[in-house]
Amino acid sequence: MRGAPRRPLLIGAALAAVAVILAAFAACGPIGRDSAPSVQRTDQLLDGAGVRLDTSFFRPDGAEPAPAVLLAHGFGGSKDDVRDEAEQLARRGYAVLTYTARGFGKSTGLVGLDSPDAEVADARKLLDWLATRSEVRQDAPGDPRVGVAGGSYGGALALLLAGHDKRVDAIAPRITYWNLEQALFPGGVYKKQWAGILFTMGGGCARFEPAVCEMYTRIAQGGALTDADRALLAARSPASVGAAIRVPTYLAQGELDSLFPLEHADEAAKQISANGAPVAVDWIAGGHDAGSAEDARVNARTAEWFDRYLKGTDAPVLPSFQVSRSGGVDRETGERTVRSSSADSYPGLAGSITRTVGLDGAPRTAENPAGGTPPSISGVPGLGALASSAAALGSGGLSRDLPTQAAVFDSAPLAGPVTVTGTPTVTIKVDSAAPDAVLFAKLYDVGPEGSQVLPQQLAAPIRIPLTGGTATTTVRLPTIDHEFVAGHRMRVAFATTDLAYLSPSAPATYTIAATSPLTVPEVPGLRTAPRPLPTWVWVLPIIAVVVAAALLAVRRRRTVGPADPELADVALQVTGLSKKYAGGDGYSVQDVTFRVERGQVLGLLGPNGAGKTTTLRMLMGLITPDEGGIRVFGHPIRPGAPVLSRVGAFVEGAGFLPHLSGRANLDLYWRATGRPAEDAHVDEALEIADLGSALDRSVRTYSQGMRQRLAIAQAMLGLPDVLVLDEPTNGLDPSQIREMRDAIVRYGATGRTVIVSSHLLAEVEQTCTHVVVLRRGRLIAAGTVEEIVQTGEGGASRTLEDAFLQLTGGDE
Repeated sequence: MRGAPRRPLLIGAALAAVAVILAAFAACGPIGRDSAPSVQRTDQLLDGAGVRLDTSFFRPDGAEPAPAVLLAHGFGGSKDDVRDEAEQLARRGYAVLTYTARGFGKSTGLVGLDSPDAEVADARKLLDWLATRSEVRQDAPGDPRVGVAGGSYGGALALLLAGHDKRVDAIAPRITYWNLEQALFPGGVYKKQWAGILFTMGGGCARFEPAVCEMYTRIAQGGALTDADRALLAARSPASVGAAIRVPTYLAQGELDSLFPLEHADEAAKQISANGAPVAVDWIAGGHDAGSAEDARVNARTAEWFDRYLKGTDAPVLPSFQVSRSGGVDRETGERTVRSSSADSYPGLAGSITRTVGLDGAPRTAENPAGGTPPSISGVPGLGALASSAAALGSGGLSRDLPTQAAVFDSAPLAGPVTVTGTPTVTIKVDSAAPDAVLFAKLYDVGPEGSQVLPQQLAAPIRIPLTGGTATTTVRLPTIDHEFVAGHRMRVAFATTDLAYLSPSAPATYTIAATSPLTVPEVPGLRTAPRPLPTWVWVLPIIAVVVAAALLAVRRRRTVGPADPELADVALQVTGLSKKYAGGDGYSVQDVTFRVERGQVLGLLGPNGAGKTTTLRMLMGLITPDEGGIRVFGHPIRPGAPVLSRVGAFVEGAGFLPHLSGRANLDLYWRATGRPAEDAHVDEALEIADLGSALDRSVRTYSQGMRQRLAIAQAMLGLPDVLVLDEPTNGLDPSQIREMRDAIVRYGATGRTVIVSSHLLAEVEQTCTHVVVLRRGRLIAAGTVEEIVQTGEGGASRTLEDAFLQLTGGDE
């Protein structure tokens, strides 16, 4: 009968919510592809430079000629890989031509690695075809208004085509190379794994031009790079025509990319800017090692770039420099989020400022094993995302340096946070009897407990000639964007082997010393700005406010009244408490009433299913009772009630971040409450929990008992007037149980109230002053421990366990 009057209000609120939602969707208009302009597509084979190319032409409806975009795909792919982006651009008002490069898919010919006489010549033929189309805007006869975009292999094609053909008006290459020799032989060291992957993706050596196939086969067997090889790679490198690229260029380069790292975009940006063309550089959270998590964002920026430089509209000006940074993990989807920071000028790899970090520079030795095996690991091509996720979860990622194969130099713990954005450098001296040294330089982030993380899973290979058995050189470490938090150390490591590269087969021993501090670049001027939100993002909060207001109007009728001044000094008053879960056969808690005064330590007892945890969850405001109520110091308990700040709880276990120390976990928890740091009373809580030096170790090293005590300390933060503990001794051994009991007794001795739910009756008898016994959701006894023990048969000779079994009828 009590619920009957609310039903019309609930129905009314629901109808109001539906009406608001329908109105919002009406305001937003149609959503999805059907609301965008229709796109026509034509598939056909077109002539390239002596080959046939499989193409698709997308054009929007409309009579006006549109600027064109030539979209090129990545290595081993086809035109289908860029179909979605082509359709998006066509709906935006572009005539888009996609094609499958020679040697792939249905196109004929052999793979030439973006040869000027092959792939670049093919693309120039496609520009000729666009110049004949009435749907394409023309700058002059035979000169279409055209932009070129593509990723990786296709990105290099965009750069090369802009350098070879002046008809190109704007380009947007992503995760691509500038210098192919530097990409495959960085620092003079052969990148064997990526080279093998690329030739396998290309369909095997026979699918490549003979000169390319011969070069790969020879070098893969340990052969040296010849002058002819260097000339071949140079001709296929955008750097060879860098001085001729004078068109607006948007460069998106992956931070997680061991194939084409950030240095390639930097070289391209410097050259094209020097030519006088507008350039925007975007370091994205992805790359060849980590997939395409930011494809949608990069596609949108590419479209804005073309809007400005092909259509000539007042499209937003992209910042000269943008960098994607981790925004944490979305709790609902489990996916990592990304935030973007930007600056009005590109700082280059040296940053806008630098700082020096001292290293322990005493000489170390590192050995190159015979045959270069077993190798150390920096990253595994294609698994950068997995490695970074593992590192974020505290496992350190995939990187491993073998003990005898690395010389390691550490800094002191950092006094404050340092965000490295660019290429760190350090000068080293190397001594060895070998003619040269091949080293893999890495910069680790080392936590206080010794765990290390390799940012972006990157290593910088370097071959150092040793004249007279010695050399001093400045080493460029991998280019990264990474925050080193206060208390962490920077660790520079020089490994002699790496899984991804070809190491010398001859054994050697190197003596390495750091002769300079570590120089790290920073860009403090980066700012994080919110992106424009789609309509539904701001409409939904409005819907939520209206629905919440409607529901609040209903809920106000069922909330209990204001604080009761007569109970202001009573820690807990439970009155007529009942809860029945939906679909259940009966009440989990029914008509329970009891009272707990200040300074009492109350044991909440009962067999399994007695309703103990349900009662505690209602006490915490986590669930709402069907009838009755709970008051803490006279204030009614409901979700979000301010008086809950006076209650600390450990209910159904506590979760901690395993890679952080115990102290860091407590600090993070307290900061999440938004309350002042001085109100945490951390020292008092830690003294009671008695964790000692374990507080500065990572939680992953804790025993179950230490985790339980850390959970108690977390519940005690702020020294709450009421401390609620649900089965705090679960999983503990006898000595740990004794420690937990002592912690509870110490807290109760401060004059505060403790409520403990436990199955260990002997511990309750030694710990608690009062007891409440529940059975099948009902209260069957309440009083002091002495009163409960002495009632019934046996009197004072009984234990609490005897009394409990008598009261509950022997229920387990």
